[in-house]
Amino acid sequence: MAPSSEDAKTDPELDPKSDAEPEPELSRELRSWRCLVLYLCLYGFMAQMRPGESFITPYLLGPDKNFTRAQVTNEILPVLSYSYMAVLVPVFLLTDLLRYTPVLVLQVLSFISVWLLLLLGRSVLHMQLMELFYGVTMAARVAYSSYIFSLVSPARYQRMAGYSRTAVLLGVFTSSVLGQLLVTVGRVTFSMLNSISLAFLVFSLVLALFLKRPRRSLFFHRPAPACAATPAELAQMCPGPGPRAGGKLERALVAFQDCVLVRMLRELGTGLRQPQLRLWSLWWIFNSAGYYLIVYYAHIWWNEVDRLTGVTHSYNGAADATSTLLGAATSFAAGFLKIRWALWAKLVIAGVTGFQAGLICLMMNTYNIWLCYGTFVLFRGAYQFLVPIATFQIASALSKELCALFFGINTFLATILKTLITLVVSDKRGLGLQVHEQFKVYFGYFLVLTVAYSLGALLDFLWHMAATNRCPWPRSCRARRNHHKDHACWTLPRPCSPRTERSMDMCEVKA
Repeated sequence: MAPSSEDAKTDPELDPKSDAEPEPELSRELRSWRCLVLYLCLYGFMAQMRPGESFITPYLLGPDKNFTRAQVTNEILPVLSYSYMAVLVPVFLLTDLLRYTPVLVLQVLSFISVWLLLLLGRSVLHMQLMELFYGVTMAARVAYSSYIFSLVSPARYQRMAGYSRTAVLLGVFTSSVLGQLLVTVGRVTFSMLNSISLAFLVFSLVLALFLKRPRRSLFFHRPAPACAATPAELAQMCPGPGPRAGGKLERALVAFQDCVLVRMLRELGTGLRQPQLRLWSLWWIFNSAGYYLIVYYAHIWWNEVDRLTGVTHSYNGAADATSTLLGAATSFAAGFLKIRWALWAKLVIAGVTGFQAGLICLMMNTYNIWLCYGTFVLFRGAYQFLVPIATFQIASALSKELCALFFGINTFLATILKTLITLVVSDKRGLGLQVHEQFKVYFGYFLVLTVAYSLGALLDFLWHMAATNRCPWPRSCRARRNHHKDHACWTLPRPCSPRTERSMDMCEVKA
């Protein structure tokens, strides 16, 4: 029987236009994806365009503001660590609750406040308020990295992360180079450089106001499951002995267990049972705290070296640009490093941390400004080398939500540690050490970390050798061993019990 006209209109197999309909839809989606990528990358690039950032320290210590070195070191800079710690958790939760874009706007407004206070402020209190707003901008950095994943499908996460990171690094590099050229070649004053930075930030604010607000987020606005069982269906699947009293109390307990905070803490406890996650989380906490302390106070040490050696031109922008390039190169190279991380992770961390300790020792004992720049560049490059490795080791074993939780907790603990060190070492209410004495403390800090990681690597090696000698691999299991040894999560063999040794001896005889 021939199909009727009604069937021809509804049956896609009989409709010749049905095959052509997805093409415009696909091209429209592709155009939307490209526009979204371009706009996000443009915003990420422009948000980093602050050419005066590399010269804030000489600006504060110079004739424009004329603060003393003790005021900057012991009164102004410590406020950055305190404010960052105070606002990190609220900003992290508000980022997810408000769905990213309001926090991105808040970040740009805080940057504008920073540069307005730099230009108009005159007292130590004004500069401390400036550091407070700067702490808000640092805490809000999580908004951009989380925002890009909320707008695209999981299949495009990797490409989107690569594009956004490239845009951010290119913005940092361009900003540093532009600032250095304006100071060295254009003879622009630090005050004018900060005015140019303020103009860039106003343009970034305009871009932030037109960012698309996503409908979902990781925790507070998670998409609902496709089909959920009703309470009656759950009762049929899990029948009990009969109706139980206290239904309201049980519902309250279930609601409490399903709340966001409890679910996050429960998932955190599950993740901490994995040894590799504990190791890389500890590296993230302890090494990040020391890294940022060096980055914060390196510019003050450079200014001291310039004063003692009579150097009149500052090349802070060139040092920041070079360290950004080296950091990008080492991060890229780390992706091609294939070793048994379960066996060699502690040794690699010990080697990189010991290298950083040597660079700190060299930086604090030299009065050659170019050598100071070089050690700083290598120090940042060594840290950036391990960041993608730690990110991969943590993220590959976790879901997206739990991964964000882990990084948030690790960053918060690193901030607490950094704040405690700042309070004891830098703040005038603590020891109030000058920058050269602080570098001695930081050198000892990295030296202790190197010894701890080295001892851990030695213990792992001895344990591995003892386990291998006590329980050699039989021939029948050799293929399985060779199959797993190249895997990133290859685990060490455990010492065998006598029963296992006997069974393996029998396996050896049969082979």
